[in-house]
Parts: sequence; structure tokens; C-alpha cells
Amino acid sequence: MAKPYHGPEIEEAVLQVLRSGMLIQGRMVEEFETGLANYLGATHVVAVGSGTAALHLAFLALGVGPGDEVITTPFSFASSAYAIMYCGATPVFADIDPRTFNIDPASIEERITPRTVGIEPVHLYGQPAEMDAIRDIAARHGLFIVEDAAQAIGAEYRGRKIGTIGDVTCFSTYATKNLHTMEGGFIATEDRDLATKIRRLRNIGQESKYRHTLVGFNYRMTEVAAAVGRAQLGLIDEFSRIRRQNAAYLTGAISSLPGVTPPYVPPHVSSVFHQYTVSIDESTLGRSRDEIAALMKAAGVETGIHYPEPIYSQPALRERFGAQAALCPATERAYRQVLSLPVHPGLTKDDLDHVVRALASAVGVAL
Repeated sequence: MAKPYHGPEIEEAVLQVLRSGMLIQGRMVEEFETGLANYLGATHVVAVGSGTAALHLAFLALGVGPGDEVITTPFSFASSAYAIMYCGATPVFADIDPRTFNIDPASIEERITPRTVGIEPVHLYGQPAEMDAIRDIAARHGLFIVEDAAQAIGAEYRGRKIGTIGDVTCFSTYATKNLHTMEGGFIATEDRDLATKIRRLRNIGQESKYRHTLVGFNYRMTEVAAAVGRAQLGLIDEFSRIRRQNAAYLTGAISSLPGVTPPYVPPHVSSVFHQYTVSIDESTLGRSRDEIAALMKAAGVETGIHYPEPIYSQPALRERFGAQAALCPATERAYRQVLSLPVHPGLTKDDLDHVVRALASAVGVAL
């Protein structure tokens, strides 16, 4: 499903760091931040230890705390909600658009209360959410926007790269992401004061060495991680191009299969296809999504389920948030239907054809 890039330039970059003896808080992190800022067109970028840390710091820097509510999607990785909860605030789940699987602006509007302070859209699978509508809602209600772009580096909304639209945008550079640092993440913002606060919070609240002006965290990125990411900066667009090419090939090949709906990409967005996720219609096929996945595995094709249950249904959260399922009918359908197919840049045409044949066979079509 994923093949982290490991070229010779990465090996050399890591060796350079090890030879330098500067393993933390050196120039490599700063150069990586500068390169990311230039790529995104962002004014400030802060590299951190994970995408989860990025979200946590963003909410902290914006002053989120007990009694506050932040509206987000239940159809994401759990960190999207956990980062809100780390601040003592409450995630409120809006439903998704059944075509894109991204948060539905109309549902956001319905979930606003006097306690709502912000909106956290997730650009799921590398496809931007409907940011014009979300920005309009935020402006009318005086809410901040923290974008969870963990899967979306390089994605564009109306020709503008994700990373400069909301108040803060948070990215993950985990090993399976389109740009990776093995583990890591980063934050982009146009707000200098927010960036300064985030930098201090990242470094245990230190304004200068041994002077702590905030209660912060050890959320720093290492020099080795930054070197791995920096070595890939010039490759992001090529990786994205190949993913789009692979996605287009898959869509062309599977569009006529019964019970299988390829990803829908609105014309005004550019997805980077971190995942290529189809919908499986059990009522048409007489086979469940899980049965299709098992048949494809038997044929030698790995698939993924992103995600097998909504955040509010996770065992850690079910007692507190499970009742919100009734407010999210599109989410309740989607998690039973989604199936992610391989799309990464390391695939050959023969690999893609193998994926297509395995899916066709699983749904009862001979190619």
C-alpha cells in the first residue's frame, strides 16, 4: 500500500548530519523549514516531531481550552480529535460529503453552538475540503480554521497550495506520507505571533536557553529527520504527478466495474492521492467490502481501509461521543464501503494492471 522513498540522496543527507555531530536544533531543521515555506508559499513553517504534535501545538497556540468546542470530521485518523481533547476542549463531529468523504460545510453550520471556537477540516486522502464554504462559515461566526493536511502536501484548492488558506495548517511527515521524515510533521501559518508561540511551545516553552516563558513540550524534530525530508523537497511535485497518473489509470480501468465507485475529485481541486479510495456497494455485488478485500489479498494485492470505524466509535471515545453517530449518516455508510487501492509512485503499469484484474475478479468480472 505504501513504499517510503529511500534514494541515495537521503542516505547521503543522513550521513552528513551524523558526521556533523549536530543531531538536534541545528541548521538542517531550519533549512527544511525554509524549503517547505518556499514550496508552500507560506510565511512561517515550524517543524515538529509528528503530525499529532503539530495539531496539538496549533490548538494550544490559538488558546483552545476547557469549555471550548472545535468542529471536525469523524472520518479521519483519531489524532484529528485527540489534539483537541489534549487541550481540554471537546471535538464536535460534523458529517461528511458522501462523494469526497471530506467534511460537509452544511453539517458544520448545523453543529455550531455558543461554545464553538474553531473548525478543523481534514483534507482526507490528499484531497482538499471545500475551503471557500468553510472560510465563509468561519468568517460569519468568528471562528478560527486549523487545517489537518496530514495527507495533503502538494494538494491545491483553486490553484492555491494547501498551507496558506486557514489560520494554521498542520502536516504529517510520517513514513508512509507523500513526503516523509520517518516520523515528523510541520505547521504552516501566516501569523508571526502564532509561529513564535508555536516555536516556544515546541521547545519546552523556552524563550531562550533555560528561560521558560510557557509550559511547553518536547515536540522538536531531529536533524536526521529534517535531512530526510529536505532531500525530498525537489521531488514532491514529481511524486504527486505520478500518483495522479496512477490514479487516472486506475479510474479509467475500473469505472465500468459493477458496484465500484472510483474517487470523485471536484474540478477546482487537485488531489495528491495519498490514498486512492473506492466505494464498494454490497447491495449490488452481494459481497461486502471486507470480502472484496480478502479476495484481492488472496490474489496478491494489498488494500487498506481508511477508516474501519468513525472516531466517535473508537473504544476510547465511544461512551462519550458514540451518540453522535445518529448525526452522521453519510459517515455511517462510508466506513462500511471504503477500500483503498495501491497508488504510490513505486508502482509499474504491470502492478496497476494486476490491481485492476484482482479487483475485477473480486467483483465477478473477467478481464
